[in-house]
Amino acid sequence: MAAAQAVEEMRTRVVLGEFGVRNVHTTDFPGNYSGYDDAWDQDRFEKNFRVDVVHMDENSLEFDMVGIDAAIANAFRRILLAEVPTMAVEKVLVYNNTSIVQDEILAHRLGLIPIHADPRLFEYRNQGDEEGTEIDTLQFRLQVRCTRNPHAAKDSSDPNELYVNHKVYTRHMTWVPLGNQADLFPEGTVRPVHDDILIAQLRPGQEIDLLMHCVKGIGKDHAKFSPVATASYRLLPDITLLEPVEGEAAEELSRCFSPGVIEVQEIQGKKVARVANPRLDTFSREVFRNEKLKKVVRLARVRDHYIFSVESTGVLPPDVLVSEAIKVLMGKCRQFLDELDAVQMD
Repeated sequence: MAAAQAVEEMRTRVVLGEFGVRNVHTTDFPGNYSGYDDAWDQDRFEKNFRVDVVHMDENSLEFDMVGIDAAIANAFRRILLAEVPTMAVEKVLVYNNTSIVQDEILAHRLGLIPIHADPRLFEYRNQGDEEGTEIDTLQFRLQVRCTRNPHAAKDSSDPNELYVNHKVYTRHMTWVPLGNQADLFPEGTVRPVHDDILIAQLRPGQEIDLLMHCVKGIGKDHAKFSPVATASYRLLPDITLLEPVEGEAAEELSRCFSPGVIEVQEIQGKKVARVANPRLDTFSREVFRNEKLKKVVRLARVRDHYIFSVESTGVLPPDVLVSEAIKVLMGKCRQFLDELDAVQMD
C-alpha cells in the first residue's frame, strides 16, 4: 500500500522539500511503471482535459488548464509571447525634430507604443516593400510645437502653466487613413491603446513633426509586437497537514503561509488549523524555518494542473489572445503532420 502511494505521488505530484524539489521530471511514459497503461489515448485525454476560467476582465485573464504536460503548457506560453501577431510602429519618417530626444531614440519609443488595431484584418507586409498599402499598413502623424503661454502668471515656475504642448503624449498621434481604411474602421477604433503615454518633453520653439508606419509582426521578430505584458503559468499548490495542528501552533502555522491559505477554526473551544485555499500560496517555504511545524506539513504541486495568467497590452482582449494562440498551435501541428505525410510519400 505504501509503495503504491509512493508511486502515485511520484506520478502526480512535484514535492517541495526543505532543501530541494522532488519528482520534477515527467515519468508517466509507457512502460515506466508496471501495472499502469500510460500509452496516449485520445478518449482518456478528452475525459481528463479541461479549461476553467477563474477571472477575466478587460486586460487580464486567469484560467486553469488541467490534464496536459509541461511541454504543451510551455509551448502555449511561448506562442502567447512571441507568435501571436499585432500591429506596431516599424518605420518613422522624421520631417523635423528639434527636441532633445535623438531621432533614433524617439523612433524606438514610438515603436514600443501598443496600437489598438485588430491584426487579423491586416496582411504581413512583403519584404522589400517601401510603401505600404491599406491592407498591410497603418499610418499615424505626430506634429506638436511647444509655445509660451501668454496668459501665464509672471511669477510662475510651473512648466504646465508656462508652456503649451510642452509634453508630447500619445493622444497627439493622429491616424491618417490609407485608401479605404476610413470606411472599414470606425472613428476611434484605430489609435494608441493609452492616450497618456509620455513620448517627449519640449520647450518653446522646439517641435516634433513625423510620420509613422505601423505593420503586422510577431514578438519573435521584435518585442514591440508581443501582445502580452505577461504570460506565465504555475502549478496548482497542494498542501497537506500530516497531523492535527492546534492551539498557538495553529496560529503560527497560519502566519507561515500567504493570507487565506491556512484557516484557524474554533472547534470545541480549541483553535484548529485547516487548509482553506492552497491556490493562494506562493510557496515561500517559510514553514521549513520552524523546527516544530516543518514535520507536520507536506508541500507539493499538482503535476498536470496549470494556472495561467495572461495580461494583455490592450491591443486585443486576453480571451482573444488565448484563442489566437490555440490557432497558432493547431497550425504548427498541421504543418508537422503534413511534413510527416510528405516524408512517407517519398
